[in-house]
Amino acid sequence: EIISADSRQVYRRMDLGTGKDLDDYCIAGRRVPYHLIDIVEPGTKYNLYRYQHDFLEAFEDIGRRGKRTVVCGGTGLYVESVVRNYNISHVPQNPALRASLEGRTLAELTAELAALKARSGAVLHNTTDVDSCKRAIRAIEIETYNLEREAGRRDFPVMKAFNIGLSIDRDTRRARISARLRQRLADGMLDEVQRLLDEGIAPDDLIYYGLEYKFVTLHLIGQLTYDEMVVQLETAIHQFAKRQMTWFRGMERRGCPIHWIDATAPRDVQLKQLAEVLQLTN
Repeated sequence: EIISADSRQVYRRMDLGTGKDLDDYCIAGRRVPYHLIDIVEPGTKYNLYRYQHDFLEAFEDIGRRGKRTVVCGGTGLYVESVVRNYNISHVPQNPALRASLEGRTLAELTAELAALKARSGAVLHNTTDVDSCKRAIRAIEIETYNLEREAGRRDFPVMKAFNIGLSIDRDTRRARISARLRQRLADGMLDEVQRLLDEGIAPDDLIYYGLEYKFVTLHLIGQLTYDEMVVQLETAIHQFAKRQMTWFRGMERRGCPIHWIDATAPRDVQLKQLAEVLQLTN
């Protein structure tokens, strides 16, 4: 059974923008069970702490039924948090800190976050933390909390993971991303975001989710033309895909070997490559 490791596919009715592709979970007429997709309402601030909690519930349920778990997704932090047993603290809001940061520019907040990470020996890699002032303030809040406290951490079990990645050359990846974006626009991605706005989801909440929801919302509220939206969104998705690959390469350097399979190869060739890798590791 599949456990999703995608930070946005947890949201109901956010389908085209998150690329759920639920039809792909049906193979030869058989539905493959999946977990952690469509579990919270739009507007909710879902986070890594909650993901680990929900992951463990699903993982233990699958294990009790004698099934094997496949973790699938593109949010590198979520994937790494379970295969490297991160211990995550629940970080409450800090009103005083938020008040002190109010009014600062995004550049100032980014510099503050980088300085905090440097104190703990870390480097600011995840730029999605700082693509808006709201996100940057929350990231500073978390980093400040972690520097001040070690209590409240939860133990996360060590997972015996076998990691598989799909390798694709840059030009093919870019071409597929561009084609997929245009297809999702044709399939009604703007209508999807408009329905969320009509439900009463605040524009700022949708912008917070980034990428498709950010740029489509900016278009729908009149801050971007359609052409500006498409160009800026396409660029942002290409940049995000590059950051994804950077993250997974970083995982390898941090001790998580990934067995890469050619994403452009025919399915039978991919299965053969996978079988060879499994044979070598057994």
